[in-house]
Amino acid sequence: MTQFYNHLTTPVGILTSVVEGDAVVSLWLGPIEPKGAILDSQATAFVDRQLTEYFAGDRRVFDVKLAPKGTEFQHQVWALLRAIPFGETRSYGDLAKALGNPGASRAVGRANATNPIAIIVPCHRVIGQNGTLTGYAGGLTMKEALLEHERSHATQPALAL
Repeated sequence: MTQFYNHLTTPVGILTSVVEGDAVVSLWLGPIEPKGAILDSQATAFVDRQLTEYFAGDRRVFDVKLAPKGTEFQHQVWALLRAIPFGETRSYGDLAKALGNPGASRAVGRANATNPIAIIVPCHRVIGQNGTLTGYAGGLTMKEALLEHERSHATQPALAL
């Protein structure tokens, strides 16, 4: 199936959304030109609209269909990431415990690091056990900006979209 992509300018920089049909397959931090994908802002309009709403503070939960490629374990971790509420954080250890394997913090970290759908699958909400910010593909400054954005809007009533 053909993939389409678009670059969206946001408060944290340019994001590249990649869709296949009606599903998001990746959302990259930065202006990437995915091999074999066709630039088409109409095809990605549904996800770009929700990202714009998120950055405006009007959206807390994304309801786009996702189709990331990954292992069963990665999909389990990514599902846990989506369950972290807007404006909150969890540690790698918290996620490992939620999977029923408290010793899997490093494996959770690797799955988190391979998340192909940034922001919508909110890997930025994962922090170190001691509460410190840990690695992020967009850098710790971007991670901190995303967390601050969510904290600042978490106490405001959400708009009905």
